[in-house]
Amino acid sequence: MKVAVVGATGLVGTKMLEVLAERKFPVTELIPVASEKSVGKKLRFQDREWSVVSATDAILAKPSIAIFSAGGGTSLEWAPKFAAAGITVIDNSSAWRMDPAKKLVVPELNADALTATDKIIANPNCSTIQMVVALNPLHLKYKIKRIVVSTYQSVTGTGVKAVTQLMNERKGVEGEMAYKYPIDMNAIPQIDVFLDNGYTKEEMKMVNETRKIMRDNSIQVTATTVRIPVMGGHSEAVNVEFEKDFDLTEVRSLLENAPGVVVVDDPSKQQYPMPKDAHNRDEVFVGRLRRDESQPNTLNMWIVSDNLRKGAATNAVQIAEYLVSKKLI
Repeated sequence: MKVAVVGATGLVGTKMLEVLAERKFPVTELIPVASEKSVGKKLRFQDREWSVVSATDAILAKPSIAIFSAGGGTSLEWAPKFAAAGITVIDNSSAWRMDPAKKLVVPELNADALTATDKIIANPNCSTIQMVVALNPLHLKYKIKRIVVSTYQSVTGTGVKAVTQLMNERKGVEGEMAYKYPIDMNAIPQIDVFLDNGYTKEEMKMVNETRKIMRDNSIQVTATTVRIPVMGGHSEAVNVEFEKDFDLTEVRSLLENAPGVVVVDDPSKQQYPMPKDAHNRDEVFVGRLRRDESQPNTLNMWIVSDNLRKGAATNAVQIAEYLVSKKLI
């Protein structure tokens, strides 16, 4: 099976290659794609070197799947061209997520919606993915009315430039800035650009994507997204109100049995999920489970996941695995 990775030299693209190898995805030929300046460079995958090619040459090679992680502009320009050539595109940018004609997929929730005719499939925002994986089993049981979420997001979500900024600041070295402000020993309550309603684009992604993935437009969502100086993964404080009352023991059991979820929740031993423990893991970790005592039918929870893996690369590869398993490509 020929597999193209568009944006193969970037932070997420590199992680895509790692995950494809780790999960033993049946790649017979890798087609790494990057910008013109990277064409001809060598990438190592499965104990051999592969040459980076242009998007045009990648289409001519006719891969079965193209996993895109090269930004919205690249996806808008090139995904339709790949799709027109009969190649199934799994896109990690925000370009296609809210397109009514495109599926927005988290395999644990809604892979069953995919068909062989879906040639551009959207991979959701990292913060949304981990939240809905944890919330879906509870939604099916108690029906969610409203979600209030505050995120604490890793600099890796911005990219290599932000990681470099954090490390430079930690060493006291001046360098290129990914953010307007210092990130070390700081928290920046802005992720992506501000919109007319005062929310950031990242915050509204969480609102709109959650409804689409969970196939329920009645769910009310409000979000505040914050960048913090960590690199292990994203954390979220989630307050969720249900239509039905719940039992905490049953909540814990539902989460423990949910695909892709690991419960780490023992306050007596100070055990709870942290980004450093989620780093390089594919699971979504949940803890700090407790009833909201200020209003009925409401639960507080803490959700942590590696944003480059389940929040991006792993979710995309899981979509590809589903397509292969169901013979949709």
